[in-house]
Order: sequence, then structure tokens, then C-alpha cells
Amino acid sequence: MIVLGIESTCDETAVSIVRDGRDVLSAVAASQMEHAEFGGVVPEVAARAHMETLPDVYHQALAQSGVEVGRIEGVAVACGPGLVGALLVGVSWAKGFCLGRGLPLVGVSHLEGHIFANRLAFPELQPPFVALVVSGGHTLLAWVRDWGDYVGLGTTRDDACGEAFDKVSKLLGLGYPGGPAISQVAEAGDANAIRFPRGMRKHHNFDFSYSGLKTAVALHVREQGTLSQQQTADIAASFQEAAVDILVDKSLAACRVVRARQLAVGGGVAANRRLRELLDDTGARAGIDCFYPPLELCTDNATMIAAVGDFYLERGAAPPPWMPAVARWPLWPAGKVFAWADPDQPVD
Repeated sequence: MIVLGIESTCDETAVSIVRDGRDVLSAVAASQMEHAEFGGVVPEVAARAHMETLPDVYHQALAQSGVEVGRIEGVAVACGPGLVGALLVGVSWAKGFCLGRGLPLVGVSHLEGHIFANRLAFPELQPPFVALVVSGGHTLLAWVRDWGDYVGLGTTRDDACGEAFDKVSKLLGLGYPGGPAISQVAEAGDANAIRFPRGMRKHHNFDFSYSGLKTAVALHVREQGTLSQQQTADIAASFQEAAVDILVDKSLAACRVVRARQLAVGGGVAANRRLRELLDDTGARAGIDCFYPPLELCTDNATMIAAVGDFYLERGAAPPPWMPAVARWPLWPAGKVFAWADPDQPVD
């Protein structure tokens, strides 16, 4: 099956054409640079940029694929979670395209897309395994019992890890997006210079919290006043260490509890070099294999959306004609969360 994928959950306008769920025929994405001056994504600006860009991105993807439009057999669109205005552009365009051509349409979870990015990259990866999805809007752990079957292990109580990177980068004057900026500056810093807090490390669950870490960095920056280049590097490195340390700690603890030997990481923060180093090192000592998609599949992209769409379209899934764009869409159904025998027993 040849599936057209559309992604417009935040500030990436992306279209991809994928055959049989794995063979990527084209992948085109347009990043919105309009948000750099604000230090974060402005929802209204994002929605308008999607409206202007999506038709051109589609035509580029179609030309790159070498596929005639008549050969497209189905469409998958990310309809949540994300910015509602941005989502509406992609969902509305997909509905119109499918209505005009008589094609089946399936609405896809952006979060599930990040898990399927590993399915695309690693055919040998098979459930059950633990998935860590960590990005600008989400930080969660799921037990993937099968493709399409997810049990909640933990999620963020407040801010996402990627959002913390963006805010700290803004505090340090490093620009947007914060992840790559902090990672680069941290190379010259001392990760042990400042002992920033590791949120919820001592709690007996797999949930995350990054608001306290952001506050700790903000207070430290205020106390220091004008920062030297080395001080900035040390703060960046120390913040990064704290942020990824808790991801590694809880992810591997979750693997131990559900007896998973594989951990698949997805989302923009999955591209972070320090996170990969720590996971590889600690995971190897624990006997857990860690998987990361190639960098182009870590950030928001339509290839992963098309892959999820192919999975469900092949199984006859079809959305109702009123399929909405939804800002909040949990990966797992309400109540479908993992509970270990003794909740008072530390998970590590």
C-alpha cells in the first residue's frame, strides 16, 4: 500500500510518501523559522505558516517520490496531540484531499508516530519493549506489548523535557530551538560544575517533572549575574546532565520492572548525544538494548505518520467523517496503566 503522510502538529510542515509501511519514497519538511525571535512556538503564527506551506510541501513530496497521485491508496494525518490551530490545517487538507480522490483516511497519534519511527528504522525490533517518547511537548514511558497496544508506565507531571531545554536555552541566550543549542555549548562545559535537582528521582513511579529543574537553573543564573562563556557552558552541561540523567534512570528502571530487554527512544530529545551516551553505557551494563531512530526521524516528520497509517489502513481502520483535531490525545486508554505488586517498593 502507498500511503501519503501529513504532519502539522507544531512548527514542522511535513509530507511523506511511504510504501508498505517501511519503504520511504519521499520525505519533505519545512521548518518554521518565524518562531526564533520569540524563543518558542507561537500557535497562531504556526497555523498560518502551515496554511501557506503545506501545498508546496505536498507537491515537492509527490515529485520526489516519482509516484503519480493516482497510485496513492490512502492518507494518514496526525490529528493530535498538538496545537489545535496547526492540527486543523493538516486535518482539513487531508479530508479535502481524500474526499476529492475517494481515498481512505486515518487519523494518527503523533505520539504513536514517534514509536513507529523505530519500527521504520529497525525491522528487527519487535514487541514487547519499553518506549520512551521525549520531545518538546511530551515526556512519557509506555510498555509496548504489541504494535498498537500500549500500557502507560509514566508521564510528565508538569513540563516536558524538550520544553525545559528550550526555556533554559532562552535563559542562557542560546536561541531556539534549545536542544541543539544547549547540546553544542555543553561540549565545552563541566557537567559536574553545578548539582541541579533530578525531579522525582526518589518517587516510587515512572513519572517525570522538569519544572523544578527549570526553576533551579533560573535562580542560579540570577544569582550569578553576567555570565562568562565558561559559566554558560558549565550551566548548559550541568542542566543537560540533570535532564537526561532522570530519563535514563527511570527508563531503565521501567525496563527492569516489566522485564523488557529492549528500550526504544523517540522524539526530538532522542537526538541528544549525551542521552544516547548514557543510555548506551548504562543499558549495556544492565543487559538492555537501546534503539534510536536516525536524526531525521527524531524530529517531527510525516514518514512516521505514514508508517502508522499504513499499519491501521491495512487492518481496515477508518475514522468517522467528523474526525477532529485534538490538542490532548493520550497514547493509552484511560485506566490502562501498569501497576506493580507493591506500590511502596522503590522501582529501582
